[in-house]
Parts: sequence; structure tokens; C-alpha cells
Amino acid sequence: MEIKESKKSCEGIRFSVKENEKEIGRAYLYIMHNDLHSRPFGLMEDVYIAESYRGQGIGTKLVKQIIEKAKQMNCYKLIATSRYSRPEVHKLYERIGFKDYGKEFRI
Repeated sequence: MEIKESKKSCEGIRFSVKENEKEIGRAYLYIMHNDLHSRPFGLMEDVYIAESYRGQGIGTKLVKQIIEKAKQMNCYKLIATSRYSRPEVHKLYERIGFKDYGKEFRI
């Protein structure tokens, strides 16, 4: 048996939320391709809002903008990950329309 490698490229987009030139939030959207689908998929990563700005709808607005960008990029799905210790983030994602599909494993 032989395992071969082939490179696939992806595009990363950084979103930044600023107030008075100070960054108060950020997130990344990675657009990736695989052989199962003709359309790409998106991975939303490192969504962060400064603690003193949480609860004001900034995170919701940021995530919704990422969803719209993923749609513009013709993604067939958008994946969001979050640690078990962040139930408030899970509620936000579910309120926006994300579904809990399983576990993330890391090494």
C-alpha cells in the first residue's frame, strides 16, 4: 500500500472589529476544498470579542458577516468549533442557526 500526498490550497480571510482604532474583536474564515464536493467549505476559527464588549451583539454581527462571506464564496457548509467550557458561545452559534454535529478531536 502506498499513501500519496497532493497539495490543496486554501484562502484565509481575517475579520477585525475596531472601536476608536482599537481592535475589540476578530475572527478568521478559511475557505477550503476537498474531493467530495465541487464547492468549497468554510471553517470559522478564532472568533474573539474583548470581554468588556461581550453581550452587546458584536459577536453576533461578526459571525453573521462571516456567514454571508461564506455564502458569497459559494461554500456548501460552514464549520464552527468551540470548547466545551464555552456554553455561552454555543448558545450564540445555535441562536444564529448552527447545529451541533459532533466532536472535534485534537492532537
